[in-house]
Amino acid sequence: MLGIIVAMENEAACLLSQSSLIRTETKFGKDVYRAQFSGTEFVLVLSGVGKDNAASAAMLALTLGADTLVNFGVAGGLTADKKIGSVFRIRKAVEIDFDLSAINHTPVGTHNERSDPFFTLAHAPSSVFSDGIVATADRFACGDDDRELLDRLGADIREMEGAAVAHVAANADVPCYMFKAISDNAGENSPNEYAVNCAAALERLAESMKDIFAEVYHG
Repeated sequence: MLGIIVAMENEAACLLSQSSLIRTETKFGKDVYRAQFSGTEFVLVLSGVGKDNAASAAMLALTLGADTLVNFGVAGGLTADKKIGSVFRIRKAVEIDFDLSAINHTPVGTHNERSDPFFTLAHAPSSVFSDGIVATADRFACGDDDRELLDRLGADIREMEGAAVAHVAANADVPCYMFKAISDNAGENSPNEYAVNCAAALERLAESMKDIFAEVYHG
């Protein structure tokens, strides 16, 4: 079964508004929706914002029977090709606020049990989506403080949940897919751009649901 991890209600509505609801419940303080989209049953866990919330929601989805995880939502673009309103498939993700480099001499984002800072996402050989690399951190960035690090990692999208979901999927050895709609250009004007453009990004994300499900199941 597909387990979908979404941070915010308006992001979840991109899928739920087009789905047939089977039942809702609350587990460990998180709203859980069982529903069908185009004949495919899924469980969606509304995680809340941030890495801890996302990781606990991903583990909850797995305990409820999910064998594949999907994370989608809005995010900030870091490069010129990440246009506001565009939807990208993520091929790898990294936690940029996890840093053991001072004691392990490993790149930022590398967990103690790993040698690679990146979590690789599942993706099909061909897709209607262009690819992106997500940098995840527990903060909404409003400047260029991390620009050198982001450039070094090759990250072109940033947000607050994705790599945590990918981390749980890697530990559980289940596939994880990720899709992000660009709501703002990360920088000093990000909050204003987010406020103006979030609704349009969500609309485009909702329009992409059939393509997302097609990639997950048939790609």
